[in-house]
Amino acid sequence: MKVVGLITEYNPFHNGHAYHIRQAAEKTGADYRIVVMSGNYVQRGEPACMDKYLRTDIALRSGADLVLELPVPFATGSAEYFAAGAVSILDKLGIVDFLCFGSESTDVSLMTRVASIFTEEPEAFSRLLKDLLAKGCSYPAARSQALLDYLSEENYSPETIDQVGSLIAAPNNILGIEYIKALMRRRSSIRPVAIQRTSDYLSKALSAPYCSSSAIRHVLQTRSVGAAFSMAQALKTIRSCVPEEAYSVMAENFGYSLPILADDFSSILLYKLLSCGGADLTDYLDISPELENRIKGCLTEITSFTGFINAVKCRQYTRTRISRALLHVLLDIKVTDIARYKADDYVPYARVLGFKKSAAPLLKAIKKNSSIPMITKMADAENYLTDLGADMLSQEVFASNLYQSVVFHKYSCRTKNEYTRGVLIQP
Repeated sequence: MKVVGLITEYNPFHNGHAYHIRQAAEKTGADYRIVVMSGNYVQRGEPACMDKYLRTDIALRSGADLVLELPVPFATGSAEYFAAGAVSILDKLGIVDFLCFGSESTDVSLMTRVASIFTEEPEAFSRLLKDLLAKGCSYPAARSQALLDYLSEENYSPETIDQVGSLIAAPNNILGIEYIKALMRRRSSIRPVAIQRTSDYLSKALSAPYCSSSAIRHVLQTRSVGAAFSMAQALKTIRSCVPEEAYSVMAENFGYSLPILADDFSSILLYKLLSCGGADLTDYLDISPELENRIKGCLTEITSFTGFINAVKCRQYTRTRISRALLHVLLDIKVTDIARYKADDYVPYARVLGFKKSAAPLLKAIKKNSSIPMITKMADAENYLTDLGADMLSQEVFASNLYQSVVFHKYSCRTKNEYTRGVLIQP
């Protein structure tokens, strides 16, 4: 049995994702495809545009055999934590042979060389990084520049430095490097495999058959308010960019439970920030003392989640970093939480969102080889989770309940909670 793992968000699912699933199996010869997917919140620091069960349904219809949930502290974390959390799940299952990811480059060898430097952190590299951070550079920019300066100091060829510069200028290459880093640190036997991306993930231009999730979200968001004509036009616009399986689920639920936007959480965010009062916001993940001062200084300017990001944004902090920081306050995800989870080897369970009936041999193999329990029934989870695992799952339940409350407030759509909604099983 060969198994390939995919780390995803599917926010929302499109033709490029279907291509990724197909190519993952073809390139690796895998018999089964395991997807580790973010739940109701994603790494860019926003709620997912549609809930995790709808996205699980689409993934299973589109070729995934098993969908596991990436817990919210890691799903909303930096690229390093996002990768480390997801890789820890795949590694602990004990049966995954490959990790297949989409990136702008397919040069896994070069990614591995960069990952080695980031993992080992040579003294010269660390010095350069600290100097750049002290000058006010954002961490991503400082790390990239420090890497290039380090390669120059170490007398790497101009050609190699140019290749690395191009590599780290692309965001999905950076995420691929973080996956390889996580595999290295775990001394995992899982082999990384890169697939050429078919679109620019930041582009808002729809170009069939392949486009970015950003482009689809842009259409859904701009057409989500208005008459039925707007809804029909939005769906018509994106139809050529998503598989039929995804389209049918999105069409059925558009204007009923999706899309969900960051600004749907605006009033909750304002209440949470005001209720913190004089509390130390640096207790929350991704908030530095400087960012705390900017957040508190802009409290009276808040009109919306995205408006608040615009008010706080500066050269030192990217929009994504600010959005993640605000989301961590909203979801009560603290620095101490991540520290405890990291010390306990990241994720201590594998929560199943859905699987295919034909994946029975896969589930049997996981049960035999996995070093962590699989959660299929929430009511039984406390019987086999550690206290730390129970804390992580409790954070997930709170975050999901908050998401569902926003769905209900926006659409009057009542859904089952985390304890009454069962695992999705596809034929």
